Amino acid sequence: MAEYLVCSEEEIADGERKVVACGDKEIGIFRVKGALHAWHNLCPHRQGPICQGRIYPQVVEPIDENCEVRTLQYNEESMHVACPWHGWEFNIETGRNAAGRYRLRRAELAIREGQVYVVL
Repeated sequence: MAEYLVCSEEEIADGERKVVACGDKEIGIFRVKGALHAWHNLCPHRQGPICQGRIYPQVVEPIDENCEVRTLQYNEESMHVACPWHGWEFNIETGRNAAGRYRLRRAELAIREGQVYVVL
């Protein structure tokens, strides 16, 4: 296995990301709720650069008593990233697609002495 030093732990603030080249792979490293999560930068839909997409809370569409949606709300506890090519969204902590059928490919991280390494 190869290890790539990508940054110090403090370089990625909560709610932010860093996309790095590790050999011939691109990896996105996100910090959510203080924890780091790393994903291969390939959307399972059409291999778009998922890790470079918009980060936002999960969109929730509350249905009223007439089974209609009148507004959008956000679940601040579930951060998502949307692929810039086709808008497919994934939970940053689990890698699962909002529909539950697809998921991102996780990359392993190692943290030593405050430094973040991607292990491939």
